[in-house]
Amino acid sequence: MAGSTVDGLVSGLSTSSLISQLMQVERAPQTQLKTKVSAQEKVKLAYQAINTKLAALKSSADDMLKATSWQLAKVSSSSTTVTPTTTAGAVPGSVTFNVTSVAKAQVSTAKYASATDPALAGGATKVSLTIGTAAAVDIDVTTNTPQGVAEAINAKGLSVRASVLTTDQGTVLQLSSTKTGTASGFSITGLAGGAPDDITPAADAKIDVGDPAAGGYTVTSASNAITGVLTGTTINVTKLENNVTVTADADNEAVADKVKAFVDSANAVLSEIGSQTAYNAASKTKQPLSGNSTVRQMAQTILGQTGNGQTGYGSFSQFGVELDSTGKLTFDREKFLKAYAADPAKVMNAMTAEDPAVQVTTAADGTQIPKSRVTAVMGLAERFSIIANNSTTAVTTAVKGSESLVTDLNKRIDAWDLRLERREAALRKQFTGLEVALGKLNQQSTWLSGQIASLPKPE
Repeated sequence: MAGSTVDGLVSGLSTSSLISQLMQVERAPQTQLKTKVSAQEKVKLAYQAINTKLAALKSSADDMLKATSWQLAKVSSSSTTVTPTTTAGAVPGSVTFNVTSVAKAQVSTAKYASATDPALAGGATKVSLTIGTAAAVDIDVTTNTPQGVAEAINAKGLSVRASVLTTDQGTVLQLSSTKTGTASGFSITGLAGGAPDDITPAADAKIDVGDPAAGGYTVTSASNAITGVLTGTTINVTKLENNVTVTADADNEAVADKVKAFVDSANAVLSEIGSQTAYNAASKTKQPLSGNSTVRQMAQTILGQTGNGQTGYGSFSQFGVELDSTGKLTFDREKFLKAYAADPAKVMNAMTAEDPAVQVTTAADGTQIPKSRVTAVMGLAERFSIIANNSTTAVTTAVKGSESLVTDLNKRIDAWDLRLERREAALRKQFTGLEVALGKLNQQSTWLSGQIASLPKPE
């Protein structure tokens, strides 16, 4: 700190120690402010931790509201060379077919005696490249060699790439399509020796389902990923093969996984709220949000909406979701699978149903304002989506309030820094003045003692 003292030079007192002790008293209000900042930072972090879990619940609930989350399928193939894949919304079904063609990219070559041989037809300065049904593209060639032609073609950035190879048969200019399928086949004119040889013609992948001449059909694809035969299923082929069967079945286990993830995300919110609002009576310790009724109400809302059931359906325990004695949600997988297999539409409605009476409003800027009201006809996922959204809004407001309070407290702490600096300087000046005054008194005392000693003694 600014200033200095003559530490006990005359008085023998530890002046600096006295000032330090006095300043501790002076700093008490600032220390209290710092304690409040620390506590408020913990409150903010607690709110943010809850908000993270709420966001996960909202995401999981919204995922359950998608129709595709209830239309999951698993696929199998009778062949190891045919690998089917599915997307959300895949429709169960089966198909048997022959793979009569696989997709290939065209590769063409032109041979030259050496790398320095002219690559263009006599007098030509360009080549013309036609890809599929697109118009021909004229390509200027500045260096009349195989390498010059390759560089000119590649500079165009087309779906045909060129390279020059040194082979046992001489220099080869190789042209390769970057895409499979007949629609990406190409032709080139203007090369010496005429058109190049197509060593790999462009080809589509094709499967025959039944006998096309007797009611069957064929499906072709520019790539080896064939779609459209089974809705939501892609059939990936790699070689010619007969009597391949691909089957897509409803994957209720995958749907159950999603429901479990949804229940887990709700429990994560409840657990976080419980952790952040806990109070240990034995140790008399409490967490940052202990006693916070707003946050506790969020947990009660989740629990209450789970226990209420749905109008027209009844208890959600019918498909395996219910409350246990500890105030958590449980998920009975076998019970869900049984209920879902018996009536998928009914279970889906119990999870996803909306209430037509609760409309989404639109803000002045055109953005939609999410629903804020839960009713008894709504499905569980719909309710949790609304609850999570409302709770996130409330928690976000609380976080902003904490941040504002911390900012205000820090300003007051900074103001105290200046006030304390001035107070310490004043104390140092005061004690320094005291030492100086005591020094002068000592000098006067010494002088008086000398004067008295010099007086004549009575005889």
